[in-house]
Amino acid sequence: MDSLIEVFLGLILGAIIMYWLSSLFGKKKKREQTEYQSTVLLEKIKSVCKLISVEGDFAEIYKYENTKERFLSLVSSKKKALIVINAKAQIGYDLQKIFMHADNEKKIIVLTNFPEPEVISIEPELEFYDIQNGLFNAFAPNDLTQLNKEAKKHILDKIPESGLMDTAKREALEAVLLIEKIVETIGWTLDYSALEIFQNQKDQLKKEN
Repeated sequence: MDSLIEVFLGLILGAIIMYWLSSLFGKKKKREQTEYQSTVLLEKIKSVCKLISVEGDFAEIYKYENTKERFLSLVSSKKKALIVINAKAQIGYDLQKIFMHADNEKKIIVLTNFPEPEVISIEPELEFYDIQNGLFNAFAPNDLTQLNKEAKKHILDKIPESGLMDTAKREALEAVLLIEKIVETIGWTLDYSALEIFQNQKDQLKKEN
């Protein structure tokens, strides 16, 4: 009878140990899966990298002049041209610069900082008019590379007064909502309550709709 009780107690103890081990490894596996999800999610957001929110078209007239001097600066030669610059400037956000972390237990991605808008790209097209070569200072093929650089800089200097940056700031909420959709694809939630400006914009959109 005593041996039967010992066997019975042994089975109960074994079952308890097996349940405990199963529960322990189950929780560990679930935690590892959750941490894996959050890591993949953060990398997925970063992979979007640069998000374009505003585009602007520029049409500028640029006067180019270049002077070379020879013979101890006694003789100078000037080349010049009138250039029409048609350019497209793209303003957006580098999403690799956002600050966020994952709350694995609550399945929440917490967004604590969002970058300022920046110039993503400038694509100029140049049209030359009134080209004048100097006696020993003529336009060469490599001048086009230099003129493209100067054209980009010229447009870059015009962007602050164009209002594109302000427009991009107002549309920053669209970028945050895009991240929110990415997060929701695997059942997580995006918390950006720390960024009051976006909360205010979202509340305003709800009122307008």
